[in-house]
Amino acid sequence: QVQLVESGGGLVQAGGSLRLSCAASGRTFSISVMGWFRQAPGKEREFVAAVVWSTGSTYYEDSAKGRFTISRDNAGNTGYLQMHSLKPEDTAVYYCAAGSISTTIRRPSDYAYWGQGTQVTVSS
Repeated sequence: QVQLVESGGGLVQAGGSLRLSCAASGRTFSISVMGWFRQAPGKEREFVAAVVWSTGSTYYEDSAKGRFTISRDNAGNTGYLQMHSLKPEDTAVYYCAAGSISTTIRRPSDYAYWGQGTQVTVSS
């Protein structure tokens, strides 16, 4: 089992920045990919970004490209999502997730482990 704990959410004005963290514990050696998803009220959970744990290769949803940066600290078993130029439409609960297969990374079903989520609210 892998446990994931997110932190760093909050309220920010449009144009501001936040950095989300995801601390992993347990069987962290089984993590091949860490992803970030978000879910706004009344909407489906959507992919934001992912990082391959061993290589650092990154993948982004189109609206995140150029504004968000995903990274990981292997030694600390922590993943990060740095978000800049935030927009009101970025408002959602953000979840980190961990999976053991790094070839499919954009679907919630690709991930076996999930954090509890952290709220990000961007005011206009």
